[in-house]
Amino acid sequence: MSAATGGADQKGLMDATYALHRHFYDFTRKFYLLGRDALIRGLNPPKGGTVLEVGCGTARNLIVAAKRFPQARFYGFDISEAMLETARASVEKNGLAERITLAQADAGAFDVQRLFGVERLDRVFMSYTLSMIPPWVEAIELGARALAPGGSLHIVDFGQYERLPGFAKRLHFKSLNDFHVFPRDTLPAVLKRVAEEQGLRLDFRSTLRGYVWSATLTRG
Repeated sequence: MSAATGGADQKGLMDATYALHRHFYDFTRKFYLLGRDALIRGLNPPKGGTVLEVGCGTARNLIVAAKRFPQARFYGFDISEAMLETARASVEKNGLAERITLAQADAGAFDVQRLFGVERLDRVFMSYTLSMIPPWVEAIELGARALAPGGSLHIVDFGQYERLPGFAKRLHFKSLNDFHVFPRDTLPAVLKRVAEEQGLRLDFRSTLRGYVWSATLTRG
């Protein structure tokens, strides 16, 4: 299967999954997508800086970030046109259409220059995205490669519940899998490899007894 075919298949899957669910996605997710707002607070982009969200969904995170950091310019893309339809409406409703630019793209094969006319980014973030996309390793590699000097890639996602009871992991992972969400057990190893290959500094943390894994890759 070619990358283009795989991307088309994933787009169709996500459009079908969220055609209806996108309308109440943000309300339901706030109860268990923990650590998103902490990630946003930690972005702290420079004045006039550029920030990209990979897999922006409904643009909830971009809107929160744009309001918190009015000096920065924000970009986001998603593979699902259904999600982007909701995202564009939300951005417009919040009066942020001139500061948030959205596009349709595959996280495993994106080019920020082609999508947004931006050569390098000061901040890239991925909030509960890697567990939803098949080309998650490629997404990390491309996000890191797009960083400007001094830039950073911020990640938060489901961990492996390593300090929680086994039944809690089995039950929650089953519910996640039903929505095509698969927490990545090899995420720490992949981040370490990307950091070494691209000369980045890695900060990795497991919190809430392993419910949340978060990481920052920083270019010196």
